Amino acid sequence: MSASTAAIPISTPNNHQLSLDSNSNFEARKRIIAMTKKPETNGTPQTDKTRVVSGRDLSHTIRGESVIDRQRLINSPELNKADVLRRKKPLSRQGKSTWQILSNLLVKGCVFVMLISWLGNAAWKLKEGKPLLGGPATPEERISQVEASLKKTTKMLQVQVDLVNKKIDTEIEKTQKNLLSQVQETSTALLSEIKKLEGRTDRLDQIMNEFTETDFVSRKEFEEFVEEFRNHKGLSDSTDFSLNKVSLDEMRLFAKEMVEREVERHAADGLGIVDYALWSGGARVVKHSEPFTAGGKAGFFGTKGRGSVHSNAQKVLEPSFGEPGQCFALQGSSGFVEIKLRSGIVVQAVTLEHVAKSVAYDRSSAPKDCQVIGWYDGPDDDASMRAQRIMHLVDFTYDLDKPNAQTFTVDTSNTDQQLVNMVRLSCSSNHGSSTLTCLYRFRVHGFEPGSPSAITLQT
Repeated sequence: MSASTAAIPISTPNNHQLSLDSNSNFEARKRIIAMTKKPETNGTPQTDKTRVVSGRDLSHTIRGESVIDRQRLINSPELNKADVLRRKKPLSRQGKSTWQILSNLLVKGCVFVMLISWLGNAAWKLKEGKPLLGGPATPEERISQVEASLKKTTKMLQVQVDLVNKKIDTEIEKTQKNLLSQVQETSTALLSEIKKLEGRTDRLDQIMNEFTETDFVSRKEFEEFVEEFRNHKGLSDSTDFSLNKVSLDEMRLFAKEMVEREVERHAADGLGIVDYALWSGGARVVKHSEPFTAGGKAGFFGTKGRGSVHSNAQKVLEPSFGEPGQCFALQGSSGFVEIKLRSGIVVQAVTLEHVAKSVAYDRSSAPKDCQVIGWYDGPDDDASMRAQRIMHLVDFTYDLDKPNAQTFTVDTSNTDQQLVNMVRLSCSSNHGSSTLTCLYRFRVHGFEPGSPSAITLQT
């Protein structure tokens, strides 16, 4: 057995054998060594009675063995060397550092200065008669303090209100910009749609004008056509007449005959109606208002003839054949012409003609508002009694948008079918010219007494 593993017997006061080996706990060994140590009194070692067994002092042996065992424990590889070194090294007390000391001194100095300041302030307040805690001594001071506090609070509130107002103004400006942008976009789109609508409206106006200018058969004209066709077929009013029983060929033949009659009628002097104011038929211009002359000299419009009647006055009673300038021009925007008819007639209508719009240079000189009166002037009649014999025949307005030859019917219901051989055409205005009024042709229609029947006017 090796020395490191051998057991060392130890005697106790009760004669118990204790053994120490290298595997025993270090603390247990420490307690054993402490038990074997002799106490000293006044520097003199005393005998430990507990260590005396059978009259022998075992302290030396135990102490020696303890030294040996301790040496063995130190040399034992199983012992924690760190513990041994830690027990050998005494604990050293660490002192405070320099900066800690300076910090403590600085804090104590500040506290001392604050205490001195407070005591001085308290002494000053006691001397001035103010309360020690610093509150307002009088109601006035309290009111002043409250007012100052209110002013401070009001100022803070005002600052907050200003900030809120500024933010509101910013939001309003932003909203206005957004709304303005949206309005501009909507306006642009709306203008585009309006332009499209205007284009459609213009197209609609064009269609309506074309539709208006289209000649449609009115109900009256259709009834007249049916009546003529019935008379042409020799059907009486009592005969049952239905268009379903009429063939298309018969309708075409009858329409062709009507067209031929109209062409023949218009070929006969344009209207197909007898004109009793025709120059070649014996009618004459006997009087007129001041004629128009260019610069007061004889020229294009002719000169005065016999009896103060202008040489161009006869143009009023002759066909102009639609040629511009073949007219009788009166001075100014109004005038009159008196005409002696070829014979005495019962006047039924009058026709005033002007140059056609398609060939006219300027139609502002055309007559506008006109009046026609008539009377009978016999060879033995007194001229002073003419006013009693004058009859009002018709008032009319010449329309430039209608055909160039316009016929106006005389209302014979208010007359006694009196004979007329003199008529007077008076124009109170024209269509805009202040220089002259042009009369191209004036016609008078009616019938002579003793004729089989009155004529049927085709207007």
